[in-house]
Amino acid sequence: MALPIYASTGQKIWYYTFRVICGLVFFYLIAPIFVIIPLSFNSGDYFTYTPEMLALKKEAFSLQHYYSAFSDEWRIPLINSFKIAIPATIFSVTLGTLAAIGLTQSHVPFKKAIMAILISPMIVPLVVSGYGMTLFYAPLGNWFVNSFGMDETSVRFLRVIFAHTVLGIPFVIITVTATLASFDNSLTRAAANMGAGPVRTFFKIQMPLILPGMISGGLFAFITSFDEVVVVLFLGAAETQTLPWQMFNGLREQISLTILAVATLLIVFSVLLLVTLEFLRRRSERLRGVEMVQ
Repeated sequence: MALPIYASTGQKIWYYTFRVICGLVFFYLIAPIFVIIPLSFNSGDYFTYTPEMLALKKEAFSLQHYYSAFSDEWRIPLINSFKIAIPATIFSVTLGTLAAIGLTQSHVPFKKAIMAILISPMIVPLVVSGYGMTLFYAPLGNWFVNSFGMDETSVRFLRVIFAHTVLGIPFVIITVTATLASFDNSLTRAAANMGAGPVRTFFKIQMPLILPGMISGGLFAFITSFDEVVVVLFLGAAETQTLPWQMFNGLREQISLTILAVATLLIVFSVLLLVTLEFLRRRSERLRGVEMVQ
């Protein structure tokens, strides 16, 4: 928003001061990324800028650490991260959307208490959540093995998927509930009067309008599962080693600049997801604007 010509001196001072403060906060948040990304192109094996890099000499930069990031040592944890994050996201979107629709119904009692319980995984420290999930999902995994004859590796993946589903559901509930706040319930009543059942009404009327909120919540749930390491350390094993776990072990046991290369790739991946999220947010606002006009 541009500063109006009739603004007073105090308003002008605050206008520019506010922008300087925002710039400083932005720099404070983004500065670590500016440090990591150039360092990941270091041709050596040192976690520091060499004189050759500061002099911008060509031989000081290399893509060798990015090549190492696609070796089996890192590719298998990456595949495991997708194996866990994708099903966890699907479960989170499904359960979170159903919960959000239920919580927006006027006849549901104790809605605030239920909402507080459902979003509590966002508030409770991950160490506490991880320990509690270990106590709950470990016997559940043994039950799957004994009752259905599942192998241990599949059960370990399943336990982590269930745990990440719990962590992702709050994000879906919040985004879908915010989308449903502007939803016109007369559309569902009209569909019911025309003979449409609840399932058909959801897929034909509700889902197309709340889809941006579902996708936004799904992206948050995916990022949460993909980047999570604490719960995986509690519930996982060598077969379920994810990319953040591999990075954690690399920092603890053998420091390598490949970690910075992987971190840079994750930053690029996260930025693309956030751009997609912003696009969906604006699309949702346009849809709500059309609904308000109508």
